[in-house]
Amino acid sequence: MSRTLVTLITPPVAEPDALAPLLAAATEAGEVAAVILPLVPADERTLVRRVKALAPIAQAGNAALVIALAGPPPAGLDLATVATRGGADGVHAASLAEARDLRERLGTERIVGIGALRTRHDAMSAGEIGVDFLLFGEPRADGSLPPLASVIERAGWWAEIFETPCVAFAPSLDDVETLARTGAEFVGLGEAVLAAPDGPRAAMARASASLERIAEERAAAEAQARRAASPESGR
Repeated sequence: MSRTLVTLITPPVAEPDALAPLLAAATEAGEVAAVILPLVPADERTLVRRVKALAPIAQAGNAALVIALAGPPPAGLDLATVATRGGADGVHAASLAEARDLRERLGTERIVGIGALRTRHDAMSAGEIGVDFLLFGEPRADGSLPPLASVIERAGWWAEIFETPCVAFAPSLDDVETLARTGAEFVGLGEAVLAAPDGPRAAMARASASLERIAEERAAAEAQARRAASPESGR
């Protein structure tokens, strides 16, 4: 199994200037595979401007920028168009219906992700749509979080059975190893990195060290399994 990476989830963005240096510090080491950028609702032109300001920063660190909308969309707003015009790598859907529409319209040209999946059935329906990743355990609209145990259960269930990658959201850096052990391809991090007292760069270094320990454990376990399966092991 490949090494678990980080998906960074930013707070809702109304103005990009404050986030830009934090995003640069978090992504510069190349440990962040994707950034989910929730945008405070506005007109299309304003949203495109925000995306254009932040997409190059994430992409310079080899992270895909996936945009979302942090609230009900204004009438007539097309988030797929915002992604295309702003240079984002994809769109994070808020519902199965939106994910289905985005997948049909964007094809394989851009990433389509989805969160807010309440049940196993919802998750399986998302997989059938052909999304590129599922997010489990992200902060709710009111800022609250689901119980960590439920995120561990859901991510472990999904990772064991299905091929579509999943992101398991870690409320703190202390939860990174636990969630990586579920088999999730990505661990989601938000304020634990971007609002870390010692800064995003140091927080990402600690997250990376945790993920490296899990990778070493997996490599050792796989090597032991290979030795046990070898014909010579019984001699």
